[in-house]
Amino acid sequence: MSNVFIIAEAGVNHNGDLDTAKKLIDAAACAGVDAVKFQTFRADSLVSEDAQKADYQIAATNNTETQYQMLKKLELSETMHNILKEYCAQKGILFLSTPFDLESIDYLNQLGLPLMKVPSGEITNYPYLKKIGQTGKPVILSTGMATLEEVKAAVKVLWDNGSREITVLHCNTEYPTPVQDVNLKAMDILRQELGVKVGYSDHTLGIEIPIAAVAMGAVVIEKHFTLSRNLEGPDHKASLEPLELKEMVEAIRNVEKAFGTGKKVPSESEKKNIEVARKSIVAKRDIEEGEIFSEENLTAKRPGNGISPMRWENIIGKKARRSFRKDELIEE
Repeated sequence: MSNVFIIAEAGVNHNGDLDTAKKLIDAAACAGVDAVKFQTFRADSLVSEDAQKADYQIAATNNTETQYQMLKKLELSETMHNILKEYCAQKGILFLSTPFDLESIDYLNQLGLPLMKVPSGEITNYPYLKKIGQTGKPVILSTGMATLEEVKAAVKVLWDNGSREITVLHCNTEYPTPVQDVNLKAMDILRQELGVKVGYSDHTLGIEIPIAAVAMGAVVIEKHFTLSRNLEGPDHKASLEPLELKEMVEAIRNVEKAFGTGKKVPSESEKKNIEVARKSIVAKRDIEEGEIFSEENLTAKRPGNGISPMRWENIIGKKARRSFRKDELIEE
């Protein structure tokens, strides 16, 4: 990945509706992201029937239903997966999905996805990580709620079972994430301690934090998006709307352009301003031929097409070979 790989996380914001999922793909393609990602799971394999919802899920959904009942309505069928993958191909955007159970890993592998995404909740699931590693595909690993030691352990399981290209995403699993809890500097620790590429999965409101993450070296950015934050569902409230997603992508691409080569030299666009903005040694007043140059008769003024003021000490004390008018460029 020569550029930052931007994943628009549709997740379950399709609300179980195929047409809504297609509209999400349309919005992602319009925004210019590299990939749009859904979630692949079977509620029966993912959660027990009486499991309760997280606080943010309770606030955004029907309070009377269990987590199982909520997720059951958000499943994508195999037919829907095939339709959405083909639709992404038509739109020129990469189709991705996160598996949440062992069967879903097998299915997505069979579907031919180019990489596997491990969600934060599975970072301590050894059988899951082992199966992901055995696919031999590049892995993007989210690390929300995890300690450094847990991340190291997960990476080891992936590596020991065949994963050779692992990108670790710093992440905070709160929806939305309070800005004071983002801790972007953790990306540096992950990079140093693990020796892997590092990115950032963002759950804050707005677009400034992922842009900052890119400036700090993130090679992958993942961000939830929705057609409208007013829709009912667990993740809509902490998601970007289509125009915001487009603005985030444009800002990230501008940051990438701003990285440059790292060489400190004048750019082509600014070279024309060197003479205009810099100064030269000029006569402070009229100077007679044979007069000694001094701080009394010399000064520095624009333009910068004469002797540089950095040579001031070389010029002071020399004899004027001819007369100079006030403000005239000095010649040796």
